[in-house]
Amino acid sequence: MSQLWQHFATGRWLTRERLRVYSLLMGSMCVAGMIGWVALSDGLIDRNGKPLGTDFSSFYAAGSMVLDGKATEAYDAAAHYARQQQLFGAATPYYAWPYPPFFLFIAAPLALLPYWLALMVWQAASFALYLTVIGTILRRVRAGVAASLWLPAAAAFPAVFVNLGHGQNGFLTAGLFGAALCLLRGQPLLSGVMFAMLAYKPQFALVIPLALLAGGRWRTIAAAAAAVAGLVAVTTLTFGFEIWPAFAASADISRKVLLEQGEVGFEKLQSAFAAVRMWGGSVSLAYGVQTTLSITVIVGAMWVWRTSGDAAVKAAVLVLATLLASPHVLDYDLMLLGPAIAFMVSAGLTGGFRSYEISLLAAAWVTPLLARSVAGAIDVPLGLLMTLALFALVIRRAIQRPAETNEVHHHIAEV
Repeated sequence: MSQLWQHFATGRWLTRERLRVYSLLMGSMCVAGMIGWVALSDGLIDRNGKPLGTDFSSFYAAGSMVLDGKATEAYDAAAHYARQQQLFGAATPYYAWPYPPFFLFIAAPLALLPYWLALMVWQAASFALYLTVIGTILRRVRAGVAASLWLPAAAAFPAVFVNLGHGQNGFLTAGLFGAALCLLRGQPLLSGVMFAMLAYKPQFALVIPLALLAGGRWRTIAAAAAAVAGLVAVTTLTFGFEIWPAFAASADISRKVLLEQGEVGFEKLQSAFAAVRMWGGSVSLAYGVQTTLSITVIVGAMWVWRTSGDAAVKAAVLVLATLLASPHVLDYDLMLLGPAIAFMVSAGLTGGFRSYEISLLAAAWVTPLLARSVAGAIDVPLGLLMTLALFALVIRRAIQRPAETNEVHHHIAEV
């Protein structure tokens, strides 16, 4: 038993060959399941009576309304639902459009295509961005990380298939966030633009500017602020000022219905707020717990950005703190664990892995596959707990001196 536990602590059980085989098995099973699901569908409608790509039907409907000159009506739930029914049938469930008007610049061009082709283009293009960024994160630190090793693991990351099933923006979020962090040192202005492009996820904007401020990244902050201001200006000129009050009213309704009342399902949400509500806690208690956690991780992230000289550690802590600080995190948002894991692997390959890091990174890789089902079955917020565990690992790495490593470093180097 002690030898088994030692293997868990050092991560020696995860050999190069096992990593490749596990990734290929996971990817093969998920791809087969998705092919079967599409094959059993009735045209664009799956066996549950939902459009293939589920949430993407919301994007497509909103984009088609823009093309008809009715952009503001995308934030009118009744009008938006009527368009979805027109496109997918009267029995289709309603999928809300909670995104800021910036995102209409993506939705509208996609709506020029037939639905099935728009879904494929959207997911393929954003998936390619995600894979490119993961490869960049790892190659920047260690040229010896072959594509034959990282590519299957990145492509078969279970959050990939959660995102594909929903037709969601997790690939884009992970790609833009990872790209912004990779560009931070060499191209700070472009990094700021990448951060600004994440404005379609305003719930993730709490930690990023504070971490950049703590790290003294003034040029990146200035570029991000200017880019966001530009987005607001272009959006207003294109759609009119009235789109902003419409969005604000829609966002308030979404907060009350989807988040506080749990219409989306608390098992799908991966935040401290959702965990408290899932356990029967009040809305005020949930906000209190979430606020406490948010402040804690923000302080931790700012400390790391202020004191650490390890770019990979700072990147990982920012991604994880961003997930933990938001009350509105869905299981497809766990795509952000992809770049977080990649940055932690980069830090380990450079300075050695600490005890339990490899095993916990492997557990985090699997987590998106189980997060919703485990929460739904036994009320355990697995996604939140794993993100907290990774955050603690990064903080530990930032506290410890570089020399405080174990033999796992040599094991991985041989891989």
